[in-house]
Formats: sequence, C-alpha cells, structure tokens
Amino acid sequence: MKKRSIILISILLLCLLFLASLAFGRFNVPLGEVVRILVDRITPLEQTWADTMETAVLNIRLPRIILAIMVGCSLSAAGAAYQGVFQNPMASPDLLGASSGACFGAALAIVLDVPRGMVAVFAFVCSFLTIMLVSAVGKHIRGSRIVNLILAGMMVSSLFSAATSYLKLAADPYEELPAITYWLMGGLSGTAMKDVGFALIPMLIGWLVLLLLRWRINVLTVGEEEAMTMGLNTHRIRAFVILASTLLTAASVSVSGMIGWVGLVIPHLCRKLVGNDYRYLMPLSMACGGIFLLLVDNLARNLIATEFPVGILTAFVGAPFFLFLMTRKGGNT
Repeated sequence: MKKRSIILISILLLCLLFLASLAFGRFNVPLGEVVRILVDRITPLEQTWADTMETAVLNIRLPRIILAIMVGCSLSAAGAAYQGVFQNPMASPDLLGASSGACFGAALAIVLDVPRGMVAVFAFVCSFLTIMLVSAVGKHIRGSRIVNLILAGMMVSSLFSAATSYLKLAADPYEELPAITYWLMGGLSGTAMKDVGFALIPMLIGWLVLLLLRWRINVLTVGEEEAMTMGLNTHRIRAFVILASTLLTAASVSVSGMIGWVGLVIPHLCRKLVGNDYRYLMPLSMACGGIFLLLVDNLARNLIATEFPVGILTAFVGAPFFLFLMTRKGGNT
C-alpha cells in the first residue's frame, strides 16, 4: 500500500505541475483562466479570458508541456528497463547507440536542407537502424549476449558520433552548423502538436510493452540461468524489452534532441522510494521522469531572457543529484 500510495502521489503531483506549468511563464495567465480555457475545449463557456491568453496556453505552452512529460516519461522508463535487462546500474537510454544514431539522422537532414518536419523522421529512422546494426553485430561476436550488445553499442555509437562530427565539419558555418549544434544540445522550443502526434504512437507502444513485461524484468534481474529455470524465454523477453526501450528512446531524441541524465538519475531515485520491484519501479519512474523534465523545462523557458537548452540544464541538475544519491550515507544505487 505504501508503494502504491507513492505512485499515486507522484501521478497527482504530475497533474498539478501540468496545470501550474500552463500558467507559469513570462506572460502571466491566472490558473483559474487556464482551467476555464481547457474546459472550454470540451464544453463551451462564457469567455472571460483574452485571446492572447488562449493562444499562449493552447498553441505555445500546451504542446511543449505535453511533449516534456512524454519525453521525460519515455527516457526514464527506457533507462529503468535497460538497467534491469543488462543488470547494470549505469545503463542509460543511449547505451546501445540509439541517441547517436538519432543525432546523425538529424544532422544529415539539416545538411540536406530537408523541411523542418522531416528532421524528426530522419532522426527516428536512423536511431532505429542503429539498433538493428548493433543487434546484427552483437550476434556475430562470441561470448555473453549481454556483453556483446553493450560492446557493439559502444562501437556503433562511436562510428555515428564520428559521422555526426564530419557532417558538422562539412556543414555551412552560418546556417547549418548552428542548427545542428543547437539541436544536439536538446530542447523543446518551437514544439507543435504535430511533434506530439509524431512521437505519441511509438511512445504508447513502448510504454505498454514495458508495463506489461515489468514483472518479467524482475526475473531477468536475477540472472539468465535462474530466469530460464522458471520457464521464461529470456532471449525473447529481452528482445521485446530492448525493442520497446529503443522505440521510446528513438521517439524522444527525434523530437527533443539530446537530453541526458533523465534515464540514469530518475530510476535510481525511484529505487530509493519503492525498491527494485519493477511492478512499482516502472510506473513510478515514468511519472517521476515526466515531473523532472517538466520542472527542468519550466526553468529553461523562464530562467533567463533567452531560452536555455534543456539538455544543458538536465546535466547541471542531474549530475550533482546523481552524485548525491551515490554518496549519501547508506545509499547504494
């Protein structure tokens, strides 16, 4: 009951933060008016708000806030899943090179001068192709399947990082290079509902698979042989979990750029609250991931006059916090 209460509280906190974020910004919109604007989309109300308020809430803040929650939830869920499947507390969503592949795809799209909406498509496709390449390379390496995937991920990630660096070198230094650099920093500025729609389907699939398989991830964490003695097809389960985590990572990076530390820090924090049982750890990680990234994004768009890239802020906040979790008395991550 205590663990379920923690999960419920985190979900309620996320809902409250969602409403507060719609009102929070350089252009002030009272919280009551925010609620009325949202309700008006369902059932018509007498308009008591200015048109500029409605534009700010529905067209500018709402898509960005929804995407921040979705990306935070996805990266945190993927990080928790990777840490369980690979039995490695330092595993993160970019472990197998999905983020490096997405960065290469986005940089390639910018250099080719494709429409802005196609940048996310290029990033998503290249991210998924990277994981397929990692899986193919891992199958041809002798030894432990888990270790092979990690090694293959490191090698392929390094190759795509080098390819991205080459594209930056070849890019136009006045237009394309700044666009690539800013995209690699990670951010949610300029988010539209089409970005939310693009990422929604793969994220829903990834969330559903990880939530349905969360108790099986518990079995994988005890070891390969022990899981097989319980009658589980460990190879198939691991493949489904990795595929779902890859979907979440690829969709997230394709619409937000490189945002680090969420998938590493949040699962460790949630373990402090509910332990290692993935029946509770997975939903709590998803809720807390959304809370964390939404808080950081609120800082990013209001901290200084010019917007701060979210990826930089997550590093500033996540790295010291992770160090705190590791060094606090009696706390083993």
